[in-house]
Amino acid sequence: MRDAKAIRQAAEIIRKGGIVAFPTETVYGLGADGYNPLAVARIFEVKGRPSFDPLIVHIAHPAHLEKLVKETPSSVKRLTEKLWPGPLTVVLLKKENIPDIVTAGLPSIAVRMPDHPIALSLIKESSCPIAAPSANPFGYLSPTTAEHVREQLGDQVDLILDGGPCAIGVESTIISFLDGKPRLLRPGGVSLEEVESVIGKVETGPIKDRPSAPGMLPRHYAPRTPVVLGGNEKNPELYKSRNVGFLAFQEPNRDLKFHSVEVLSRKGDMREAAANLFSALRRLDALNLDLILAEPIPEVGLGRAIMDRLRRASHFLDSSPLTGENRGEGEWL
Repeated sequence: MRDAKAIRQAAEIIRKGGIVAFPTETVYGLGADGYNPLAVARIFEVKGRPSFDPLIVHIAHPAHLEKLVKETPSSVKRLTEKLWPGPLTVVLLKKENIPDIVTAGLPSIAVRMPDHPIALSLIKESSCPIAAPSANPFGYLSPTTAEHVREQLGDQVDLILDGGPCAIGVESTIISFLDGKPRLLRPGGVSLEEVESVIGKVETGPIKDRPSAPGMLPRHYAPRTPVVLGGNEKNPELYKSRNVGFLAFQEPNRDLKFHSVEVLSRKGDMREAAANLFSALRRLDALNLDLILAEPIPEVGLGRAIMDRLRRASHFLDSSPLTGENRGEGEWL
């Protein structure tokens, strides 16, 4: 549903406490009124999302950020002037009018302005910020088409707005400004290099304790089929007794002896690869394979976000998908 009438219908559902799936430039979101704790609670229920995992709040204009946060540093203003609307989320101290369920009880809030006409129209028509994670069961592959949402959530959603395939295909980059220095919490649709070109050095590295932003759990964005990142695709003997699919970055220069091969970008284009990532994993996941072998890609630009998603998809905690032997946490990171 793309027309103005559908957006008005969706906005009315949001205002009345319902939930709506809608397109953004990154992935499809599952949205509710960010000021309505009961509506937001339904998002957690439908997704099966743990209550300690905070949501991103979506706004339709940079000036609306002031309604949600206590203070906006000059570096944030420079970033939003340059990169909003777009796949960039900022984390700042929240005002008291934001329900705790939105931020998982944290004193901070994650906010972004999406770069999609349907998303922006929906937020404006709803007259409220929209809290929205990806429109999928928690931990599973993010949806990049309306059909993906229908397949995964069905009639649990009050309405699905169809905006076609998402242009970027991986979630937003998340930058925290809580500790004085900007810190990358999650790589995504805006490259770290682009952010640093606007505000200078951004800290990186692991965050302790519970998640301070969405998508930070070790295992996330995962298909049901086990994924191995960086396995030895040159040794087919290792997989000869297995039904294995291969996720390639670009067109392989040799014949690969796998059940199925998905190519993210035949010419090795990072944007195309990011846009195709979740759909390609979803197609492999539908083949009832024993294993998906994923080829690592260069961690530059959007490659950093793609590799982050592949690492989380391939985070095995108990046993090797090849031998069944016990493995330590992080073996397949």
